[in-house]
Amino acid sequence: MFLATTEGFWGSVRVLISQLYVFIVSLGGPGLFFIALADSSFLSLPEGNDILIVVLSTGQSWQSMTYYVVMTTLGSIAGCALLYSVGRRSGTFLRKRLKEEKLKEVEALYRRWGVWAVVIPSVLPPPTPFKIFVLSAGLFRLSFVKFLLSVAVGRSIRYFMWGILAVMYGELARDFLEQNLPVVGTALFALFVTAMVGYAIMWLRARRRSPGREIA
Repeated sequence: MFLATTEGFWGSVRVLISQLYVFIVSLGGPGLFFIALADSSFLSLPEGNDILIVVLSTGQSWQSMTYYVVMTTLGSIAGCALLYSVGRRSGTFLRKRLKEEKLKEVEALYRRWGVWAVVIPSVLPPPTPFKIFVLSAGLFRLSFVKFLLSVAVGRSIRYFMWGILAVMYGELARDFLEQNLPVVGTALFALFVTAMVGYAIMWLRARRRSPGREIA
């Protein structure tokens, strides 16, 4: 009897959450903002934002897609800011909860890479443990402004990738991405990094050659 009652209770909770989720999504941009805020702070909705951007942007204009991406990015920034503040104010608690070796590894990562320790995880899709990097940014006192800019850059790259694919390839992209989102996300990020590295190399070569040309 108790088991049946429990199952009935949790079944009702699931239905309620499902209905609430559908309602929030029906709001469009504001709904995406609140879902992204929740996902980036204290709840976990793996791949939810990515799939929603693809679903809502399919068959839409570039302007509509940009609106959805911006609202999702702003929501993610707000959620990350909340989690960052928790890491900054609860440093002693977090240090007790995390293993010393793991803590030293993360701290060394931030000392070596700085804001890139936030930018890169914010682009990568699940199962990347992004919340750990957000909490650690607060714990190790990464500049709040730099932190927000890093999240904005990383999330914008990630969400615009999905939005652009949805507008360009429509239903085909949506069906494929819903089934292969982590793989596609990692591949797109790898291509993005490769392009950025290639551009940086070309820029450095051009800069080294330019002084020689002027002297000649």
